[in-house]
Parts: sequence; structure tokens; C-alpha cells
Amino acid sequence: AGYVRLGTNGKDGYPHVVPLGYFLKGEEIVLNMRGQREANVRRDPRVALAWDAGTSMADLKGVVIRGTARMVDDPEGCLELTREGARQRGVPEAELPTEARRGRNFAVVTVERIASWDNAKK
Repeated sequence: AGYVRLGTNGKDGYPHVVPLGYFLKGEEIVLNMRGQREANVRRDPRVALAWDAGTSMADLKGVVIRGTARMVDDPEGCLELTREGARQRGVPEAELPTEARRGRNFAVVTVERIASWDNAKK
């Protein structure tokens, strides 16, 4: 887990890009959703995710994933994902949440395409 930049399609046609935390569940990527990013995904589930690392253009490397997001907003599904995310962050089993947090929904992204680059490779 860590942070990623999520790109969604805004209703005005412009990309909406925000940094946020994520975790993996099998081969899918799970993201916490609210506000504009949630509204965008509900309208158009096509998303892009970007990770990069490096301190200069010479050593910059990264990955961009295109995928389709599926919203999870039912209390049982949200609780399951909240608990899984907490487990992956090292929260002890006895301290895991027992109820879903009101208003906390998730998007589960199915990966469709992966592109990567590494400027340090010659």
C-alpha cells in the first residue's frame, strides 16, 4: 500500500487528478472514495492510476494503469474493505473496526492496461 494519483473524468470533460491511499485485494486496487472523485467514478467508471519515483528526469520511473472502477457502498462490503485495509496497515485483529464508517465508500479497480517507464535504463 501507499499513495497513488487517481485520474477520473470530470463532468466538464477535464481530467480530475488527486493523490490518495490505496491497497491491493488480489489483482484489484482498492481506493477510498468521496466527493468529486466518487461522483466522477459513478458517472464514468474509467480511471487511470499513476505511480512514479525519482529525483530527476534522468532517474524517473513509473507506472500508469488504466482500469474500470466498481463502486462498493453497501455497509457489509465497506466494512470488509475497511477491515482489509486496516489489516494491511498492520492493525491487530482485535482492533479492527466492527462497523462501516458512515459515508466511506470504496472503488475497486479492475486493471485493463499497464504501461511503465524507467528513464535510468539505457
